[in-house]
Amino acid sequence: MTDLRTPPVSDGDLFSERARQYALEKPLQRIHILEAGCGWGTGLDLGDRQHHVTGVDLDAPDLRAYTCERPDLDAWHLGDLRTVPLPPRAYDIVHASHLIERVPHAELVLDRFVAALKPGGLLLIHLRDRDTAFGFLDRALPRWMHASGRRRRTRPGRAARGAHARTPYASGDGPSRSQADSGAERGDQEAASTGAGARVRRAAQPPPRPAVRTSPPPAVYDRIAARSGIQWYCVMRGLVVSEEYTSRQAIDALGAGTGPADLLCRLVSAFSRGRLTADHSEVTFVIRKPENRFARVI
Repeated sequence: MTDLRTPPVSDGDLFSERARQYALEKPLQRIHILEAGCGWGTGLDLGDRQHHVTGVDLDAPDLRAYTCERPDLDAWHLGDLRTVPLPPRAYDIVHASHLIERVPHAELVLDRFVAALKPGGLLLIHLRDRDTAFGFLDRALPRWMHASGRRRRTRPGRAARGAHARTPYASGDGPSRSQADSGAERGDQEAASTGAGARVRRAAQPPPRPAVRTSPPPAVYDRIAARSGIQWYCVMRGLVVSEEYTSRQAIDALGAGTGPADLLCRLVSAFSRGRLTADHSEVTFVIRKPENRFARVI
């Protein structure tokens, strides 16, 4: 396994950078991305590379509303992640941020993601570690004492337009458009009423980013939702952990060093005699699926 390190950049930038590096290795093909946990957060930034993004997540009102607002999804499907249709070896990259810790039967869900990943593809995981002091408090404290996961609300009309603009196909086999094509089509429609000059300016603008939640949805913390759990899973499935980092995002968001969260985490760590660490709250993994499924990790 790799050495535990602190990421030099934020996880979003790290994942986007690794996705762009992967795209450079495949210069003549469209990159297919599975956005696992599309009901929260933002996706990957591949720049001008042609790509197709399919989102999957649990079916909940807040997650569905947020998914409908996302302009970067070409297709999406919400439901039970154990049965949601995922074509085998269909995706170059699976991006799962704050998903593994908030779904039951996480190992089975991961198996389905890995089966849907192409050989040589990337599995990008960011999760809150259940085997930390923060993870223990997140499980033990009543829900009303947790940090709020509210996000900025948008006008109802925008969400409705987003829901009708994209068809929730289960896979990348349905109709799809790249972000550049979508922006150009919107610019052509606007030019019909405002003139050619407006069309050129608006078509060059990037699509609007969806509102971002201030904290992830509530977590379930299956046993695999931990640093040791993901490491064990990769060894058992023959996956290669290319990079592994820790971070204190959840603790810092509650006031690290000055607020009660950091003090509580250190108390829990002391009472557990170091078994539950207070040094980090989240773990980031960059995992690669070997080209040869018979390859062994030494």
